[in-house]
Amino acid sequence: MAQTGINQFDGEQKKDGVWKGVYPESKRPRYEGTFSHGKEVGEFKFFDDTKAGTIIATRTFNPNDNAAYTVFYDQNKNKVSEGKVVNKMFEGEWKYYHKASKTIMTIEHYKNGKLEGLRSVFFPSGKIAEETYYKAGLKNGSSKKYSEKGFVLEEAAFKNDQYDGDAVFRDVDNNIVSKGKFTNGKKTGIWQFFENGKLISEENVNSSKKADSVKTK
Repeated sequence: MAQTGINQFDGEQKKDGVWKGVYPESKRPRYEGTFSHGKEVGEFKFFDDTKAGTIIATRTFNPNDNAAYTVFYDQNKNKVSEGKVVNKMFEGEWKYYHKASKTIMTIEHYKNGKLEGLRSVFFPSGKIAEETYYKAGLKNGSSKKYSEKGFVLEEAAFKNDQYDGDAVFRDVDNNIVSKGKFTNGKKTGIWQFFENGKLISEENVNSSKKADSVKTK
């Protein structure tokens, strides 16, 4: 049986069959995969530029579209992140993992390579740490940050990546520290400030002068 060659072209000079790439300087393996008349098919493996030649990524191509399910790995073969790439841009759900762990750190959603919809961040324990909505790659909509005990430390809204709307900030004991409103990233109107959960002062940030002051016993 004749041995099938690698790095071959078809009659139209398109990559066809098994291809193996190398790093220019070290000549170590960089990737290997199969082309069908210029189009990637099946699984491609990508290696780091070391003697070990550890797999640092895989891409599995869908024959029906331009999508490739991609998984990135660290040097110890732990998953770093995974999701779909379409036309070289992130698309749909992507998962990121805590270092050397199978526990998910972040879940993001993409549309045409930009963050879209809910982005969730998790503590190593698996508990939710942050929930923020995005549109076209920018923070737009509600956002919450949590303590590991489940308290909401920050509850706010964003518009085009800036604070915009009502906001409440709490400490790790779930006591309100401050609350007020943002407009285009700047505090506006009356802001209230608390100590140990009790209102101690109100400030009109528009005039930079303290308005009412409430003393606690």
